[in-house]
Amino acid sequence: MKLREFIVTDAVVPNLQAGDRDPALRELVSSLAAAGALPKSAVEEVVAALVKREQNGSTGFGKGVAVPHVKHAKVKQMCGTIGRSAAGIDFSALDHQPVFSIFLLLSPENQPQQHLQAMNIVFSNLQKDMFRRFLRQATTREAILELLDEADQGK
Repeated sequence: MKLREFIVTDAVVPNLQAGDRDPALRELVSSLAAAGALPKSAVEEVVAALVKREQNGSTGFGKGVAVPHVKHAKVKQMCGTIGRSAAGIDFSALDHQPVFSIFLLLSPENQPQQHLQAMNIVFSNLQKDMFRRFLRQATTREAILELLDEADQGK
């Protein structure tokens, strides 16, 4: 599985407007809905599920990155997006540092294996210092997508 197989190109947000966690989640889910990856009617339910997931334990794992994710009945096909915050967002991250890069992953409830596979791909790339650094510096959708292509090619 490759990043570009589930990251929705038109939903990537290189400059998040939100300054807080919950509005950032809403902005990213809304972006997926606007790109046609999720029914617009499902946005509020999916955001509520993501917020509940965050309250159980932050997906901000440190090093300026968060990976909010949820399996939800309204999600028909696995999809994801990336949001970048120049100012940083308080995600209650494990290292107590702001989050600059958010990988959001939504999966259907009946595809747990695919969800785990996608999470594995995301985390294996986010463990690389260069990937995180370039992602944080990417100011356009094109630059972010180029970085994903390079990661998918193993560069």
